[in-house]
Amino acid sequence: MVINLNVIISNRYKDALSNLDIEVIKSLEGEFTVDEIINTFKNFFFQRMILDITALKNYKDIKTLQQLSLSLDMDRLILLLDDSPEVTDPEFLSDLISMRIYNFTMNVEGIKYLYNNPNSYRDVAQYHQLDTTHEIVSDSGAVSAGAAKVFDMGGTATVIGFKNVTEGAGATSLIYMIKNQLAHNYNVVAVEVDKRDFMYFGDPKLISTNGQMLSNIINSNAKADAILVDMNKSDIAESLVDDVIYLVEPSKIKLNKLLSTNAKAFADCRKKKMVLNKSLLSNHDLLDFEYETNTKVFYNLPPLYDQESDNAALDAFLVKLGFVRQSAGETEKKKGIFGLFNG
Repeated sequence: MVINLNVIISNRYKDALSNLDIEVIKSLEGEFTVDEIINTFKNFFFQRMILDITALKNYKDIKTLQQLSLSLDMDRLILLLDDSPEVTDPEFLSDLISMRIYNFTMNVEGIKYLYNNPNSYRDVAQYHQLDTTHEIVSDSGAVSAGAAKVFDMGGTATVIGFKNVTEGAGATSLIYMIKNQLAHNYNVVAVEVDKRDFMYFGDPKLISTNGQMLSNIINSNAKADAILVDMNKSDIAESLVDDVIYLVEPSKIKLNKLLSTNAKAFADCRKKKMVLNKSLLSNHDLLDFEYETNTKVFYNLPPLYDQESDNAALDAFLVKLGFVRQSAGETEKKKGIFGLFNG
């Protein structure tokens, strides 16, 4: 069982934060440079970091938050904003979302809520100004791993591979459902390599091929928005995809079978997009899983029904991958959490 390893960094709002009813393993008070915070916590495991934005020196410059997002896990951050014009400016909030900082609020009640109910992109999509979205780039020129490509601009297709880490983790069915779900908003092609399992879906648009022909298929569909590839065990496919989703079914039997054949399986998944598929883990269970495997889960997908014509549960995952048009539907707002605007 994981102990609640929470961190609070406070300054102007230290009195309000001191009354939070949560377990705290480390607390800092004062004003700190972003480098000081990164150096203190980059190798420190924590469940949640609650950060009073006024504890960051030069916090009104969005680049300060950008630097923080490049080094720490923003999914674990809850950011308490102040009421300054710079911070409450819609462009500032949109930039936070571009860095995958989704959990922000202006009141302690919001912190209490977000602690148990963390936001996904869908919850903050109304604050995201897609026409001004830009990639988050470090001083070295590298794009942050947290800044997903936005599939909204056309051009050459991005090739996304799916690979089962645990046996039968569901790559084939998941690709089929993703293709159907994205068809509402995107031109997407689905391909499987070195197998013929797609035939059982009865969809003639699904492509089955071998590793030698995959390059030709990718080139002939270059004008699509994305190409989804069920990689199976193809080394050729590994060399042709732009990104890979590693699927893990977190059932006890599947995990034990995996570790019995490859004790370093989760070490191999670190810093990769690992998705739990067909998962019934709660948020608390997910934290246990990450702690015990020393990994970071990119997304936790529940079991899905593959005959649904519209799998709404997939949309939040697809938005996180960069398919932002999937958020175009009615967004359910969390009232009273952000405290940013009236009405």
